[in-house]
Amino acid sequence: MKNALTINLEDWFQASSFEGVIKYGEWRNCESRIEFTTQRLFAILSERGVKATFFVLGWTAKKFPDLVKEIKIWGNEIASFGYAHKPIYRQTKEKFYKDVERSINILAEITGEKISGYRAPNFSLMEETLWAYESLVDLGLRYDSSVFPVRNNSYGYPEAPRFPYLIETKKGGQLLEIPLTTYPIMDKNIPIAGGGYLRLYPYWFIKKGIKKVNSQGKAAIIYLRSWELDPSPPKVKVKFFNKFRHYANLDLMENKVKRLLKDFEFSPIREVFNISDRSG
Repeated sequence: MKNALTINLEDWFQASSFEGVIKYGEWRNCESRIEFTTQRLFAILSERGVKATFFVLGWTAKKFPDLVKEIKIWGNEIASFGYAHKPIYRQTKEKFYKDVERSINILAEITGEKISGYRAPNFSLMEETLWAYESLVDLGLRYDSSVFPVRNNSYGYPEAPRFPYLIETKKGGQLLEIPLTTYPIMDKNIPIAGGGYLRLYPYWFIKKGIKKVNSQGKAAIIYLRSWELDPSPPKVKVKFFNKFRHYANLDLMENKVKRLLKDFEFSPIREVFNISDRSG
C-alpha cells in the first residue's frame, strides 16, 4: 500500500505558534534555517529512496527559488501552501483568491509545471470556510489536502469524511479533497497524520493507526513541517501551550520519521491518487 508523504515547507518563524509575537512583516529580519532543515530532510528521504509532496509558501519560494528547484530535481511534487501562511478564516474571499493565485504563479514560474495541489495553513479549510473551494477550482487546482476531520481548538472539520472525496462547486467544477489521516476510537477521530502528533504520541500508536487504515484499502496521508527536523531551533518566548506545541519532543522527530519510512511505503500525492498536471 502506497501512502502519501507531505511536507509543509515552513521556516521556524512562520510556525503558527509564533504568529502572535513574530509578525508577517518581520519575517525578512529573521534568520532563515529552511535550507538547512530541507537538506536534512533530503538526506532522510534519499536514504530510503522516498519522494514526497512539498507544500511550499509563495513567500519562501520567492526568496529561495533555487531551493524549490532542488526539491523538484530530487523528484518531489511541488504544491501550494498559499503565499503568506495566513489561515483562510482570516481572509476575505478576494484576498484568499489573490493569496493562492500569487503562490501558484510563483511556483509555476520556478518549476515550469502547472501546480495541481493546495494545502491551507493551519488546516483552516473548515465548515465555515468551505467557500474557499470555489477559488481553488477557479484557479485550476486538481486537489486540496487541508481538511483535518478532528475537533481541535484552532482547526478541524470533524463532520468531514475521513477518506478522499470529490467536491463539486456551484459552477460545476470538481476538486478532490484528500483529508489528513485519523484513527477512530469510540466514535471520535484521533489525529495520527504526523506533525506534532507524531512527536507526542508513542510510535506504536501511529504505526497501529496507519496499519488499520491500510488494512481497509486506504492510503494514509502523513505530514511533517520542515522545522521539526531542526535539532537546535531558535528559542522564542511564547505562552506555555504554544511553547509546548512547537518544541515538545523535537529531538525525537528524526528517528520517528526514519521509522515511518522503514515501516511503510510512501510517495507524493500525485502518484498515490494518480493526479495529472493537466487542467480539467
